[in-house]
Amino acid sequence: MKKSTLVLGMLVGVIFTMSAQKKKDLDREAILDMCGCYEVTFKYTETFSPEIDYEKKMDYTSGALELALPIVDEKNKISIQHLLVINDTMIIKHWRQDWEYENQEVFYYDKDNNWVFGTLPKEQVKGQWTQKVFQVDDSPRYSGSATWVHFDGKHYWENKTDSPLPRREYSNRSDYNVMKRGNRHEITAYGWVHEQDNDKIIREDNEADILLAQEKGMNTYKKVEDNKCQAAVNWWSKHKSFWANVRDSWDEVYNRKGDLTLRKKLDGQPMFMHFYPLEKKEASAAEIAQLINSFVVDCEPIQNAEGK
Repeated sequence: MKKSTLVLGMLVGVIFTMSAQKKKDLDREAILDMCGCYEVTFKYTETFSPEIDYEKKMDYTSGALELALPIVDEKNKISIQHLLVINDTMIIKHWRQDWEYENQEVFYYDKDNNWVFGTLPKEQVKGQWTQKVFQVDDSPRYSGSATWVHFDGKHYWENKTDSPLPRREYSNRSDYNVMKRGNRHEITAYGWVHEQDNDKIIREDNEADILLAQEKGMNTYKKVEDNKCQAAVNWWSKHKSFWANVRDSWDEVYNRKGDLTLRKKLDGQPMFMHFYPLEKKEASAAEIAQLINSFVVDCEPIQNAEGK
């Protein structure tokens, strides 16, 4: 090989590495731009059904003040905890989103509170970020991998993946059992938008999925002064150790691979309701692991965060 050819190849490699790093830096900036104090509006409307006699459900609209707090900020992982602020003083732990760079381990919702954990090929996730979304009790919700796009002044990430029914519907609807979520997160001048194009699906064993209806969702996050969410910042400083133990216990479940099935209720209550008394008394890691174990179906008991 000629020396000039070798030097040219090395130069191309350096330029490519620099370009990839710049792209990753833009990705991280976009993800962290979703953090802050926001006035949020949630709007959903059903748009289409293949069945002519389907009765369109009422539109859903609500609003909230919400803090999106970065609780992990590492080179290849960013974790954002969302906290609702009610009447300026009452705080409710909301959903969590983890972003992992070139991550290969994902989980996909099947149905009936069952998730399938799998591995993506290394070449498929090159340059991509996986978004993993967790429920208020840090149990799984959905995940998907895609590339952040930065073009013509726009910064967005898009993915389509299956999930359980949203909280606004799971307690009052039984005519479908899977939501195929079309998620688009776009950074804007005023904050960011979570735009959704969702399919409401009926899924049965050994049968083709049946589309019941489609809906459009627009969750708009408008940034406001940070001091409006100060109560949430104070609340998290007092409760973050408890929820760190919860995440550690869940990691033991997620690391076992294979399918994961969770009971929907125990003693007549969903899991998140059982966490309130544990959080109030600042329960130990062992008590947290015991609660999660009680909801996991057909699984070897997990250890607590201290490995005892």
